[in-house]
Amino acid sequence: QYRVYKRRWFGLAQLVLLNVVVSWDWLTFAPVSTTSAEYFGVTETAVNWLSTAFLFAFVVACPVTIWTLHRSPKESIIVASVLLLIGNWIRYAGTRASGGVYGVVMFGQIVTGLAQPFVLAAPTRYSDLWFTESGRISATALASLANPFGGALAQLINPFLGSIPNIVLYVSVIATAASIPSFFLPAGPPTPPSASSALSKTPLTTSVKHMLRSPPFWALFLTFSVYVGFFNAFSSLLNQILYPYGFSEDEAGICGAVLIIVGLVTAAITSPILDRTHAYLLGIKILCPLVAVSYLAMVWAPQTRSIAAPYILSAVLGASSFSLLPLALEYLVEVTFPASPEVGSTICWAGGQLLGGMFIVIENALKDQRPVDLGKVRKGGRGQGGGDRPPGNMYNSLVFQAVVAMVFLPVPLALGVKRLGLAHGAGRLQMDEHGEG
Repeated sequence: QYRVYKRRWFGLAQLVLLNVVVSWDWLTFAPVSTTSAEYFGVTETAVNWLSTAFLFAFVVACPVTIWTLHRSPKESIIVASVLLLIGNWIRYAGTRASGGVYGVVMFGQIVTGLAQPFVLAAPTRYSDLWFTESGRISATALASLANPFGGALAQLINPFLGSIPNIVLYVSVIATAASIPSFFLPAGPPTPPSASSALSKTPLTTSVKHMLRSPPFWALFLTFSVYVGFFNAFSSLLNQILYPYGFSEDEAGICGAVLIIVGLVTAAITSPILDRTHAYLLGIKILCPLVAVSYLAMVWAPQTRSIAAPYILSAVLGASSFSLLPLALEYLVEVTFPASPEVGSTICWAGGQLLGGMFIVIENALKDQRPVDLGKVRKGGRGQGGGDRPPGNMYNSLVFQAVVAMVFLPVPLALGVKRLGLAHGAGRLQMDEHGEG
């Protein structure tokens, strides 16, 4: 009665491609923040706003995303592709103008930011439509973790692409090539892959009301929003966290790539295991402390002026964060069942992007405001000394990050505790295992 189709991989591959591109768009300027500020004739704070505005745009598009995904994942993918095409070439036009027109680039950045929710919130809806219970976590992981992989490519490759206009041109060409296949995807499988997929989707208003009354949803929403928000802020500000201590843009870019590539490799190992065991709660309660402790240890990493400390901590943070992400998204579908999957995932992603933007603003405000002599820092390198608090350091920002991450740690650890009202009843997994339609 229930079966899966090989064509499901085409849509999943397209989601992977678009999530790579949209994240590359987000972090186009962050790995080369000092160069970007010099090119546009603006401050680094203005460059940070290119990342921040991108995140806030997600929240603006959130209601339309939920409605579009509820109709069809294919429609959502097409909307994202059109916005990416428009936004990328607007950005390129802004960089090619004489001296670079910051306002035009910002407008293009916002347009690409509006595209992000249509593909970033899609994996749980797509995996629910096309995959069985034994493959959903892996499918969600592939599509969701492609997003930070795009960030890794930006961190690693952009510093080597030359001038700012060239960087934006290369990204625009890649975005164009990645967007075209979206229009040729199948809309849905001829027959459902599982019992839960065969059910009629719960209306949107009913789904939202169901979630708002669910304590486990609120616990997951808070955890997801805070940790995704800090990951977004840390990725955006990594170059500015490290360069006052003499780290080069290349070294900071490699650190960002380590953060993401180690995370991807780890998630590739853990996701199939979790698909077989469905150990949602155990995984969450192991991984969340690792994430929080990584942010705590990161407070002192730049002060060592050694590449080992930030690289190792970034590897641990990436491994734990990336393994946690698809696990949390799939557990979210379980605790909110029979609500439609796209509602919870979109709301949680919106929370993460909103807090990510807010954290960037807050951490930028906490930054040491003494002027940085870039020439001196570049010439001296990591061995120049200068103390634990050099001009432009972000020590206070890292402390803020660590404190909030630790304060929220008890929330996910309380999941599943009946006395706190954080247990959940029969969900999608139980229905699929018993084959009940």
